[in-house]
Amino acid sequence: MRQTIVIAGGSGLVGKQAADFLARAGAEVHLVSRRPSAQSMPATREHVATSDDWSAIVASIKPDVAISCLGTTIRKAGSQDAFKAVDHDLVLAFAQASHAAGAQHFITVSSVGAMPASSSFYLRTKAEMEQGLRNTGFQRLDIMRPSLLTGGRRDEYRPGEAFGILLSPIADMLMFGPMKKYASTPSDKVAKAIAALANRNEHGVFIHENAAINTLAG
Repeated sequence: MRQTIVIAGGSGLVGKQAADFLARAGAEVHLVSRRPSAQSMPATREHVATSDDWSAIVASIKPDVAISCLGTTIRKAGSQDAFKAVDHDLVLAFAQASHAAGAQHFITVSSVGAMPASSSFYLRTKAEMEQGLRNTGFQRLDIMRPSLLTGGRRDEYRPGEAFGILLSPIADMLMFGPMKKYASTPSDKVAKAIAALANRNEHGVFIHENAAINTLAG
């Protein structure tokens, strides 16, 4: 049976790669976004609207699986509140709309190190988002926790991120044992892992860090 999948954040680094992998696998892929993608993806259908209209759009799609690749940075958003509005509030609103529309499987991209007690506002927000998703009532919830994302084509240039990517081959050599989960994560592997998870039926909450992501990606 052909799956119907809706992705929020499908124009971003991981989202557009996941959409492509899923469409190639035969899924009916819908993207919901606030602005048109910079790069067209003919195998998917894009719904461009303000986030206030997403609930009605998702209801009309009736997805089997919903995927959030939403995410920004505090610097780009302009403030902690603006960042939280996307990485927490918008993710949960999308999840609630998807659940109301019948989706029982939700996949989200979070971050390695997400913890409620973290000293990092970014990581605390990710942890609060994860907890909100746990409370939404999905039969299956997959939480991707990659580290610094490398590879792929980015639509914007972030100096700090670019510098981290440049140094990642050296830094990754220092990551072994328990620290391997903090090594950089190729964006296409996260996307492939998401595509593989879209077909999983086991119920529960599943956390996927680097080792699991690499295994799923094959």
